[in-house]
Amino acid sequence: MPHIAIISSSVRIGRNSHRVALYFQNYLLENNLATAEIIDLNEYQFPVFDERLHFHPAPTEQMLDFSRRVKEADGVIIITPEYNGGYPAALKNAVDLLYEEWHRKPVAISTVSEGAFGGTQVITSLQFSLWKIRAWTVPAMFPVPKAPEAFDEAGNPTDKAGTDKRASRFISELLWCVEAKKRMEGK
Repeated sequence: MPHIAIISSSVRIGRNSHRVALYFQNYLLENNLATAEIIDLNEYQFPVFDERLHFHPAPTEQMLDFSRRVKEADGVIIITPEYNGGYPAALKNAVDLLYEEWHRKPVAISTVSEGAFGGTQVITSLQFSLWKIRAWTVPAMFPVPKAPEAFDEAGNPTDKAGTDKRASRFISELLWCVEAKKRMEGK
């Protein structure tokens, strides 16, 4: 069974995107599709990095833990809010800390906003950053408009049937990429 890491990238007070991370963890586990863990950047509270992990002279246990969790995952779901047309600095900081860990890693992106467009303006910039460090971004997207209305604080969707239907397509694409990578590597 594949293992999926879900990166909850907002560190803001009252964040809504974490609701979506909780939803995906529950969805994967309840449907027996994968093991899943949330990597919550709010729990790490990383400083601004001055060097990649590989070149860092004194990496912290938190840095090494984050690296290990991304590396060991078969695939990653990044849940990101849109802040003024971009993704959070905490996410950019964490993505840029790693390099080899992202190589050919299937990464699916879910964008979140309180507005009507679901954070879709952020997708291109995040995909470009991931592409530059050789991650394999999954073509399927999962935008979440009006997040506080779409999910409660525990990650339960207000429209479970509709949300699960969209999630099924999104997760199927990620799992297809995970399986394709395993076959290409002969695993």
